[in-house]
Amino acid sequence: MNELPKTQVNIPEGMELATLGSGCFWCIEAIYQDLDGVEAVKSGYSGGHIANPSYRQVTSGTTGHAEVIQFAFDPKIITFEEILEIFWSTHDPTTLNRQGADVGPQYRSAVFYHSDQQREIAALYKQKLDESGAFDNKIVTEITAFSNFYVAEDYHQNYFNDNGMQPYCQIVIKPKVEKFKQVFADKLKN
Repeated sequence: MNELPKTQVNIPEGMELATLGSGCFWCIEAIYQDLDGVEAVKSGYSGGHIANPSYRQVTSGTTGHAEVIQFAFDPKIITFEEILEIFWSTHDPTTLNRQGADVGPQYRSAVFYHSDQQREIAALYKQKLDESGAFDNKIVTEITAFSNFYVAEDYHQNYFNDNGMQPYCQIVIKPKVEKFKQVFADKLKN
């Protein structure tokens, strides 16, 4: 296993790393935890200029960080293209710095790529999706080189599974997860 700074998830041999932001990290974490071939999903902060930020700092919108998840995935089980298909299908990538009631640059749609291959795949996918007319408005997803990742506080990890009865989970996360499970049933862990 490769040793990484404690600000990143461990990458088992033969696996790759992905870092994605699509609004509240509780929502995206709940989706990617259930995907076959995905391991060690962590909620955190990426893309900003403050080292080791707190949730309070990030939600102020002044750190440059986005709420993201970072995880290891096995490309023999799930490809980066499939990861992006799920990413763009489970949030609105046409709203700048906003997902639903969550507003601010910390909720931006973002792919923080870890290789030239990931960058090329994400850029091409975004272009084709825009050209397809799948969305009424232009996709504003940021595609930028990965620079940093800071694991969020413990209470943010596994949030939906541990707090599923909270109003935000019931109103926002649960419907999103249920829709995801219907559409991508063939990609779920057994």
